Amino acid sequence: MKTHLYFSLLPEALIASQLTPEQFGQYYATGHRYKSKGQAIFFEVDPAFRDAAFNIDEALKLCVPHPDGTPKNSVYVSMYRVLEHIPVSALSKLYLSTAYGHTLGLSRAGSLPKEEAGLHLYHDLAPVNSLVVSAQSPQAYYAGITSKPAKFIRFPGLCFVELALGALAADPLDGPVGDLPYSFMHHLREALLQVSPTGKQNKLVHRVHSPEFPYRTVKGGFYVGNGSELAFYPMPSHEVLRGDHSAWWRSANL
Repeated sequence: MKTHLYFSLLPEALIASQLTPEQFGQYYATGHRYKSKGQAIFFEVDPAFRDAAFNIDEALKLCVPHPDGTPKNSVYVSMYRVLEHIPVSALSKLYLSTAYGHTLGLSRAGSLPKEEAGLHLYHDLAPVNSLVVSAQSPQAYYAGITSKPAKFIRFPGLCFVELALGALAADPLDGPVGDLPYSFMHHLREALLQVSPTGKQNKLVHRVHSPEFPYRTVKGGFYVGNGSELAFYPMPSHEVLRGDHSAWWRSANL
């Protein structure tokens, strides 16, 4: 029975499991017997990956089937400072599980997306859970708090997602809200009005934000980096999700 390594973002953890990504997403999002519900976001990690920070081989020895032959759901390798010790090259697919356990796999893009004009909304997923508005592109935002920090705050790596702003990206004062689901809209507008390409670059909206968010608000996709390495996992369009992943899409919007 194959053993997998998963890097979870909610919470940040390295986990060994005998479940396939789809099975692990179901288990991690709903727990045993579907009694709990919550989003799960995780990467599959190269099974050959090793680092002195983790006792992976010892964890794998514990990841054995139960006496009745059922697979071992999880053995936690680490829940502390995981991202900084995993190179981007060791990460394969990114999986998004809904609160009902439907799981969607995203592949890494061959390059980073082109920069777009306008303001941005970034949700940091690991190692912190912050919500930030920015006048910087995702690449510049990442570099500004990792490899080329502009202030005292610096992270060795960062995983974050860009969320949709709709018309607010160009007109934070009077732009229509449309179907944006954010409950903190007034605070969001105020924060957006304080950043600009020639002035303040970034502004915290929430220092500690809820780790869960509506998947339909993802703009572009997810970014994960360690040091100077930054990878991009594009999110399919709503049309593709409705057509090719309808069960996941319905589950994500219940």
